[in-house]
Amino acid sequence: MHTQRVNLSVLGTRAGLSALAVTGLLATAACGTESGDKESGSRSVGTRQAAAEITGKQWNVESVTVDGTKHDAPDGAHIEFAENGTVGGNYGCNHFGASAKIKGDTITVGDDTVKTKMACTTKGTMDFESQLGEAISDSTIKAAVEGDRLTLTTGDGYTVNLTAEKQADLHGTKWDVTGTVRGDAKGGSAVALSSQAKGKVHLTFDKKGTVGGQLGCNKVTAKATVGDGTITLGTPGTTRKMCSDSLMDTERSLLKLFGGTVTYRLTGSNLTLTSENGAGLEAVAAK
Repeated sequence: MHTQRVNLSVLGTRAGLSALAVTGLLATAACGTESGDKESGSRSVGTRQAAAEITGKQWNVESVTVDGTKHDAPDGAHIEFAENGTVGGNYGCNHFGASAKIKGDTITVGDDTVKTKMACTTKGTMDFESQLGEAISDSTIKAAVEGDRLTLTTGDGYTVNLTAEKQADLHGTKWDVTGTVRGDAKGGSAVALSSQAKGKVHLTFDKKGTVGGQLGCNKVTAKATVGDGTITLGTPGTTRKMCSDSLMDTERSLLKLFGGTVTYRLTGSNLTLTSENGAGLEAVAAK
């Protein structure tokens, strides 16, 4: 069994990095997607056509099987293969990214994996993260595509089963916030929501140009003008309740996003907002 390597030297010594920081690093990773030497059918990822079937999509992880034992994935675990020769996603708690090369039916993931450093308390989440990390990081993987299903198999006994995620609509979707990104001089650190805040923080954008929702304690409404990859958020209007310190801390972090323009990234059922100073949020479409 190989050991998962996490190289954070290029990121300095800060405690964590945001999902967007991982995304930015992926954009500069080495290696490109290559076509296979032979046409081998629609289920081989070796042809350009078949390779395109797995790149640019969010693949939700359903399970990882190790030594014959199947482990079900927590909500939010997913993998994305990019056309520029990178792979990224979420292990179930932390975001990750690495270089990846596709040739024939083989995906070679580099030993340059980076990941965020959140600690999640949901039972089994960190154990699953370790298993998926072992399977994906620094690995040579055989891939098979069948419709909206993808199977990844490694030479040392791991099988990862995934299903393609349908793209959510920014408008009209209830976005459950799963974490905040606190801006700092080095870019920002991802912070999971506290146990008190989980399930209580959400936003919904409508086509009339407004956003509304719950910040954990108070309700919020504001103008929201959507542009090309950006959303300009107006001055927020909120209710005036006082809650626990934990909820109020989450609320203050989210309010920093209003009254300015944020960039947004929408992939499958995941939404990330980030401001110019690195502050932001991560959210998932409510089921």
